[in-house]
Formats: sequence, structure tokens, C-alpha cells
Amino acid sequence: MLCVNSYPVEHVAACRARMESQVASFAALREAARGKSEVADALARLEPEFVSNLVVVLEASFMHRSRTLELKDGNALNEVRMLSASLLEHDGVMTADKSIKYKAEKSVLGIGVGEQIRLTEDGFRKLMGAFFVEMEKKFVGQGK
Repeated sequence: MLCVNSYPVEHVAACRARMESQVASFAALREAARGKSEVADALARLEPEFVSNLVVVLEASFMHRSRTLELKDGNALNEVRMLSASLLEHDGVMTADKSIKYKAEKSVLGIGVGEQIRLTEDGFRKLMGAFFVEMEKKFVGQGK
């Protein structure tokens, strides 16, 4: 597939809504588990895996985006790309991408190269917000 230089606003909005719905469902489940220690413990174990899968889905929703437009400055789009690749290909250890100028201290989640990725719902919410800001700025309405 050719690289994508522009996404319809409807596609971006639908992807955002899908992500927000899944995070809200997880939060509702956590709230329902309050006071039920076995269920709460199970959710705590599930959270990093569930959120990691959301990162992979977020990346896959825009996987053909143009790297030229995305830039390589360590922005949230780069961070999601690196996280997804690290989760899928490097057993959840944050791995450098030679084409991206990634600095953990300037990233959304602050995960350093070589560190084990252990995501939380709150962290994903921050990452997702920053991702969609960049996506809308760089890919919505381009080329029209």
C-alpha cells in the first residue's frame, strides 16, 4: 500500500471514539470491581496487557501514514510507532528506531530505550491525546 498523506476527519474521529470507548469500558469495569479484591487484582494484572494492545491497535489504525509528514523528532506519532514495534517484536522492551530521534525525557510516557514497557490506563490516555493532536495537525486535511 502507498503511504497515506491525509486522513478524512471522519476516520480520525471514528478511531479516536473507538479508543476512548475501550478505555472508558475498562475504567467502568475497574469501578465495578471496587471492593471486590479478587476482581480488582485480576484487572490490575490485565491492565498493562490490555493497554499495550490498544497501543498496537492505535498504530495499526494509521500504519500507512507518511513518515515524511510524521517527522522523526520523537513526537507522539513516533512514540506510538516505537511502542507498538517494541511490544510486537522485542518482548515489550522499548527498542530504538534508528530513523527516530527519540528522547525519553521529552516523550509522553518517559519510557527509556532498554526499559520494559508497562503501560497504564492513565498513561495511555495521555499518549492517545498527544497522538491525536499530532495526527490532526499533520494528517487531517492535507493535500486538499
